[in-house]
Amino acid sequence: MLLDIGTLLMSNGASTGRVRTTVNRIAEALGYEVELLITSRSLMLTVTEENGSDYTSSVRRTPPHGVNFKLVSGISRLSWRVIEENLTVEQINEDIIRLTSLPHYPRLVVLLLVALAGASFCRLFGGDAIEMIIAFIATFSGLFIRQEAIKMRFNPYLAIVFASFTATLLSGLPFKLGLSGTSEHALATSVLFLIPGVPLINALTDLIDGNTLNGIVRGVNGLIISFAIALGLMVAMKICGI
Repeated sequence: MLLDIGTLLMSNGASTGRVRTTVNRIAEALGYEVELLITSRSLMLTVTEENGSDYTSSVRRTPPHGVNFKLVSGISRLSWRVIEENLTVEQINEDIIRLTSLPHYPRLVVLLLVALAGASFCRLFGGDAIEMIIAFIATFSGLFIRQEAIKMRFNPYLAIVFASFTATLLSGLPFKLGLSGTSEHALATSVLFLIPGVPLINALTDLIDGNTLNGIVRGVNGLIISFAIALGLMVAMKICGI
């Protein structure tokens, strides 16, 4: 159960410190002591009885990382309920099943709102109405292509290259075809949905907390994502002659 909680947190955007704190909090509330080794790809946990008479060690591989703050905050609240309400292991497992089965937002809603965010950033950067429409269409299409590429089991970094290329190409084509006087603002904001904010923030948090290895891994992951964005951007700009 503790490994399930740790892997869920690690694979859904929690920092290493939060994973360790949450697992320790639940274990102590249940009357156990734990030693936890956290890497970016696996967790190793040793659970010891309070009197030290018995112990169990186990390893669990961490699934591919994503972002689901609804799950992270739900598990955090659950850890406090374990202390306050003296929940049993069975009750905790039931709550974990409930949290993992919560539905995601509908795909069309995500596409529309992310595209609206891209258009809003375009406006904040000084774009006009035409550029906002271009940014909306480019962002919508880029995110759609990324989702389809992941669904078809492409490498996640390659999916980002495809998305960046699509969004940039659609932002630059109106300028190349003479339909828009400028595409600078739409071009700059149509790929913002790909920025690896969570990996980079967690990388800094881990480094500050002393989890150096995980911080470096997450930082490198963020840099590779940034390189993938730049690669798609460069190819599309060459095609559009920008």
